[in-house]
Amino acid sequence: MNLLLSLSAMHSLYREDGKWYHHLKGFPGILFDKNGYIKFETKNDYEKHPALQHTQDLHVLNKGISEINGYVSFSDKQKSLLLTLK
Repeated sequence: MNLLLSLSAMHSLYREDGKWYHHLKGFPGILFDKNGYIKFETKNDYEKHPALQHTQDLHVLNKGISEINGYVSFSDKQKSLLLTLK
């Protein structure tokens, strides 16, 4: 997704519901869900974000990454590109 959409992340992860992930290991980093993404420019931004619960895995509070300020919904063009992955 990251490469296909030319988002320039060092590491990216996908989870359909946007509520649980492994940890990002490179920055900028992106967490994707089925409708969009949130980008963290630095490790500090990621580790200090109040909506993220860093335990053995990463848990996103509330309803997932779509509730985080800065979440970007996929554009129609991006959705079309992503259909090529299926």
